[in-house]
Amino acid sequence: MKSTVFCQKHIDLGAKMVPFAGFNMPVQYEGLILEHEHVRKAVGVFDVSHMGEIWVRGAKALDFVQWVSSNDASVLSDGKVQYCCFPNDKGGIVDDFLTYRIKADEYLLVVNAANIDKDWAWLQEQNKNFGVELYNASDETSQLAIQGPLALKAMQKLTATPIEDMEYYTFKYLTFAGVPNVLLSTTGYTGSGGCEIYFRNEDAFKIWDAVFEAGKEFNIKPIGLGARDTLRLEMGFCLYGHEINDTTSPIEAGLGWITKFVDHKNFINKANLLKQKQEGVTRKVIGFEMIDRGIPRQDYEIVDANGNLIGKVCSGTQGPSVHKAIGTALIKAEFAKTGTEIFVKIREKALKAVVVKMPFYKGE
Repeated sequence: MKSTVFCQKHIDLGAKMVPFAGFNMPVQYEGLILEHEHVRKAVGVFDVSHMGEIWVRGAKALDFVQWVSSNDASVLSDGKVQYCCFPNDKGGIVDDFLTYRIKADEYLLVVNAANIDKDWAWLQEQNKNFGVELYNASDETSQLAIQGPLALKAMQKLTATPIEDMEYYTFKYLTFAGVPNVLLSTTGYTGSGGCEIYFRNEDAFKIWDAVFEAGKEFNIKPIGLGARDTLRLEMGFCLYGHEINDTTSPIEAGLGWITKFVDHKNFINKANLLKQKQEGVTRKVIGFEMIDRGIPRQDYEIVDANGNLIGKVCSGTQGPSVHKAIGTALIKAEFAKTGTEIFVKIREKALKAVVVKMPFYKGE
């Protein structure tokens, strides 16, 4: 099992450690609900150094990114970020990721930890027709996600560059805690604001200590992956292996908004995905709230009023901020309309739920 550079820090802080995406990671420190609510109200720090960072450089960098990505990277300017997915050639998704435009001929792709090797192989295969320079910097890059309404205020203490007014999905290179060339972005996965910082492994401890020192007056806390999952689910954000995978298409997953069918852009499986968009799909990812008492979990069956199987739960939890049991599910399209009653099978009982519009959490 791999470890991030901060592994011993988490253990020393009393974190409960679990295997996640091939890494030994902290799932919680003080308790999931407490940590979740702390991010919503104040500021919390997630070690997300297990994520992957792949650089694309060269004259054909944009052409390459356009081919592998569902989204239209040509609209990006320097300092802008885009949420995207890699469509595969069979109708599913290789991974979802972020595209950072560094400059016209240089892009950073941030991918999921569990998929680094798969994505790297996929990109190398696609590169045979482009010849761009690909560089996998995942093992030498660390990342902290500092999240919550007080995050940017706290982190402003560590840099002379203004960051408190940064727009969502933008980034800056800056000197941070005395370390030059730190990449700071605002692509939060929690719905409570904040930033992510990317830096070299050798600067990790200096940055960690500075972050917690700067955040002291704001009651900064380390937060585990358990709360990261409940926070993102309340926002209706996808998690690879749950809402999306090798067999679910972007259109089925509700990611039509990051799948751009524009004339100037060709991309993998474009024709098939366009057909899906025009003709409709037979199944869709939806959000639901439980009406009957029970907590939905991944892979629980979903049935209609007559007990016929119509789908499965993708993610489910008791939402600490919304005070409801919530979930996402991939179900037959005819049941996907908001307000439709569905039933989740929990311990052989079919418990009533209703399809709702996401996000579940609408902010304070």
